[in-house]
Amino acid sequence: MPETGASALPPTPSTHSPLFRAEQFVWLSARVLEQRLFAYHFLNGSADPVETALDAYRNEDGGYGHALEPDLRGPVSQPLHTGHALHILDAVERCGGQRVDRVCRYLTSVSTPDGALPAIHPSQRGYPAAPFMPIVDDAPSSLLATGPVVGLLHRNEVWHAWLFRATDFCWQAVESLEKSHPYEIEAAVAFLDSVPDRPRAEAAADRLGRLVRDQRLVVLEPDSLDAYPPSPDHAPGEHHFPHDYARTPRSFARAWFTDDEMSRSLDHLAGEQQEDGGWPVRRRQWAPSIASEARPMVTLEALRTLRAYGRHIG
Repeated sequence: MPETGASALPPTPSTHSPLFRAEQFVWLSARVLEQRLFAYHFLNGSADPVETALDAYRNEDGGYGHALEPDLRGPVSQPLHTGHALHILDAVERCGGQRVDRVCRYLTSVSTPDGALPAIHPSQRGYPAAPFMPIVDDAPSSLLATGPVVGLLHRNEVWHAWLFRATDFCWQAVESLEKSHPYEIEAAVAFLDSVPDRPRAEAAADRLGRLVRDQRLVVLEPDSLDAYPPSPDHAPGEHHFPHDYARTPRSFARAWFTDDEMSRSLDHLAGEQQEDGGWPVRRRQWAPSIASEARPMVTLEALRTLRAYGRHIG
């Protein structure tokens, strides 16, 4: 279940704890949206201010834009922005109702002929975008964009006509994966962790786990990073660790790794907290604003992952 705020006041974290240091970083550096999310997850804040902050990124077409996902700039709605918005709504238990109905209508309007989502809709043309995210007129269907969205909608028992063909696409894409990359695998896991057919999902996840290990798409020895070159087209330090695939112990991906491997991964994650209290962005940074906007997002995910595994954060 998504993490929720509580009615009781939280204990005051130690001034030397990871949580306290991260809180100072968030108040200093984060957008209002990430500040509201931090308050919800760690200070017993309400979901209402999170929704209000998220509304600033919502467009009339039901999608989300305005650089909600920092690698795509400009006002236009995009599937990646909209997927991130659903992730936030899921985290605060608001992924339903008329808001999500409007999202599904937007998803229908930008879908490819096979009913799935492109990574980038051509409406992005004319606005800044990461150079490694090409904009084409007839963009193909993308598991990277579609998988997490379909998974979140199933997780929240949202039923809409758009889901039927999009789910079929995800099954076909996941079960035919051979040569892949970490972000595509993460999208596949997001789909498999929530799709209703659990036996089929477990079997598909088991195969992906073997693929991840066979293709060395995961760092199993964080103290020996040189032995794990990043995937092609990734930044020099853009490594992926067990915790990137298994964000919580309930994920199918948790079974891919031994207890020792997961423990080393979480130790590495905890040790990545920087002097200013935030976590670093490992992916390529193509403009100064990207890291400043993305680091609070990465910091929130790091804290939530550590807490999900029972690690003491403050």
